[in-house]
Amino acid sequence: MKNNPITLSFEVKEKNCLLRDAITQYGISKRALTSIKFEGGKILVNGEEKTVRHILEIGDVVTIVFPNEKKSEGLIAEKEEFPILFEDDHLLILVKKAGISTIPSREHPQGTIANYVAGYLKESGLTSTVHIVTRLDKDTSGIICIAKHRHAHHLLSEMQKKRAIFRTYEAIVHGHVKEDQLTIDAPIGRKDGSIIERVISSDGKNAKTTVEVVKRFTVQGENISHVRLKLHTGRTHQIRVHMMSIGHPLIGDDLYGGSRFLINRQALHAKELGFIHPFTNKVIQIQAVFPQDMVDILV
Repeated sequence: MKNNPITLSFEVKEKNCLLRDAITQYGISKRALTSIKFEGGKILVNGEEKTVRHILEIGDVVTIVFPNEKKSEGLIAEKEEFPILFEDDHLLILVKKAGISTIPSREHPQGTIANYVAGYLKESGLTSTVHIVTRLDKDTSGIICIAKHRHAHHLLSEMQKKRAIFRTYEAIVHGHVKEDQLTIDAPIGRKDGSIIERVISSDGKNAKTTVEVVKRFTVQGENISHVRLKLHTGRTHQIRVHMMSIGHPLIGDDLYGGSRFLINRQALHAKELGFIHPFTNKVIQIQAVFPQDMVDILV
């Protein structure tokens, strides 16, 4: 299969601009430039290879050909279909079903989103490895964002640090949440003696979640709330720990005090993802419909 290199092209808008400066404006780091120079990439101006000291004119077209990326060692590419919500040369946004891990582990090296995306990229002929931007717990369903090359991953990671990627989740929790809106601002750390479980901890990392009640209702005699949650930080198990901390654990989340009488996993869905595309500057606003197991509770 023929490999298709990852490229980035843009038209110059300024007169007498140094090629190095123009490239830097697109967020390409010195490390990336070094990689392009010594690992088989190219920098072209109007189709001709140039050095970074070249002076650009208005209307010149700069094309950066990124070097082939080394595949992740041990990542087994698998062919599996998955719902794609958005795709271009830089990003792949898809829906993960509950019960599927985002990345492989020593015990489970196959059957994850990373395996499936690796297979998809291979089938597409792209010379890149898998770059996960937003992860989800195994039993959480919803939107996952993948970068198709390391430069896109770098830009999106920087956006995450600046909190410029907005994620909205929806969940079904035990009890009637009293306030229509509230903010939980409580640090989260690892529970002593556990490699999985997290707790509210004074020496943990800062974590902030905004909660909005969508609907309060009763199922089989138990009070339940449908809530919308916005993450301001991205800590492991953040929503699950925060909701447990205010006495409203997620339905199905038996790790954090929830009951599985209605659903056999935490009732949590990554519903919406929003950001400004780092290459096109267009607003990306993506939504994923509820999975059937959550719909059955809400109907």
